[in-house]
Amino acid sequence: MLSRSGSTRSTIRANHALLTPESFERITQPGWDGAEFVYVITPQMGARFSMALVETSAAAEATIDSSGHASFLFVLGGQLEVKVGSGSHRLTAEDFVFLPPSLAAGLRYENATRFVLYQWRFIASGERYPDLYVGHASERPSSALRGDETLQVQKLLPTDPIFDGEFNIMTFEPGASLAYVETHFMEHGLLFLDGGGVYRLDENWYPVEKGDFIWMGPHVPQWFGALGRTRSRYLIYKNYNRSPIAG
Repeated sequence: MLSRSGSTRSTIRANHALLTPESFERITQPGWDGAEFVYVITPQMGARFSMALVETSAAAEATIDSSGHASFLFVLGGQLEVKVGSGSHRLTAEDFVFLPPSLAAGLRYENATRFVLYQWRFIASGERYPDLYVGHASERPSSALRGDETLQVQKLLPTDPIFDGEFNIMTFEPGASLAYVETHFMEHGLLFLDGGGVYRLDENWYPVEKGDFIWMGPHVPQWFGALGRTRSRYLIYKNYNRSPIAG
């Protein structure tokens, strides 16, 4: 919903940010005909990765090159085809793909497709990069976080230290919450997929809901509690399997 009163729930701080739909600015990018980008998280705000909401208004094609940056795409709606070499993968809602930095990919998207695009400078643990990885959220196993059955985590990527980050879906039953206020060197890029609640970031408490994005910088105190009558879910990225002094 557009705001004509000068108000917004979006907040940008030195170590965190809440980005909400009424403040989104859509821009175009070269080579992406019929697509608009909302860059919600970028290095300009202090992050070491970028996160964009991509929305299409026409069928077209684009390319993600092998530039030393890894990419992760999570489809919210519509259809997206990922072409790598002689193979292709057709993605629909809650399908995802990890593209290693050594691999160029062609994309073909249909009208009214929405997806999230993360990109970051990949830090390899050796001389080999991970392979292309494609999946659907429903196919990934779910486990209780620290034994709490009301809080489930799905790891979308394989639990292999060759990956330098994690992409997880967290599911909270109504009233569930994180066990404690976390603080760590890893940073996060988060999108609320369903439901909502209250997120604590540093000393601030934010009401959050479906469609909101959050950036959590290194060491920011963070906590979430789910509210309402339905489950809350969010997609979350964190740099992982690497030392804080790597890269």
